Amino acid sequence: MGDHLTLPALDQAGFVVLDRDDRPCDPAEWTGLEYTGWRSSGITRFAPLTSYAGEVECNGFWNHTPPRPDKGGVWIPSQVLRAPTLARRAQEPGADVGRCRVVELQPNTYADAVGNLHRDDNNRLNPTGSGWIVRGFLNLTDDAESMLLLRSDRMDPASEVRIPLPVGTRVVVDTQRLWHAVWHRGTAARYGLVVSWESGPELADYVARHHGTSAVPQRPIDPDLVARAQEELIRRIDERRRMEAALGGSVTG
Repeated sequence: MGDHLTLPALDQAGFVVLDRDDRPCDPAEWTGLEYTGWRSSGITRFAPLTSYAGEVECNGFWNHTPPRPDKGGVWIPSQVLRAPTLARRAQEPGADVGRCRVVELQPNTYADAVGNLHRDDNNRLNPTGSGWIVRGFLNLTDDAESMLLLRSDRMDPASEVRIPLPVGTRVVVDTQRLWHAVWHRGTAARYGLVVSWESGPELADYVARHHGTSAVPQRPIDPDLVARAQEELIRRIDERRRMEAALGGSVTG
């Protein structure tokens, strides 16, 4: 990251919460999209608005030929036709857009969310001297009891920040730096727009205009719940290590 152009607003905490976006958007823009399965945390489906070549698929741009970093996403005409407002929201900062998609997440538990904490690989193949890729999140449904969990240390719950997700919540996160997952406490699916943006003056100006801050009040939760989730996280990591060892693979996490 030291050889890339970064976003100064993220230097301290690795994330900022922006002013809530209270502009209306028709739910048909996300319920009417074409969804496709993709590996991620939780029980999820994704509806891509951009992809490597404008097809309805979610593969990393580096898994195509020729490979390229998570930049220069090609808008998918059929999806943009169904969700023009979401496409405009993604382009508002004026920063380069890589992958852009709507995520549908089913309800889960805190232990599930902690077990699904992960970091992204947005900057694979990203050339030095260019902008560091970060992620923008816009919550589309009203999930005020749900939370975006962010940790600087995966194994340390004291490092956890919990950001409530009422409709219109906007967060910009260095997801290659912070472990993240969503604890969705609702009874129906949660929908959110996720965009890969390139750091630079355009994105910095967008964050400043919308008063980006990392001073977020921490929402307390039951310490016993936290302890049980940590036990489950350790169990899952140990189980994965045993499976990889049995398969002769390397341990990555």
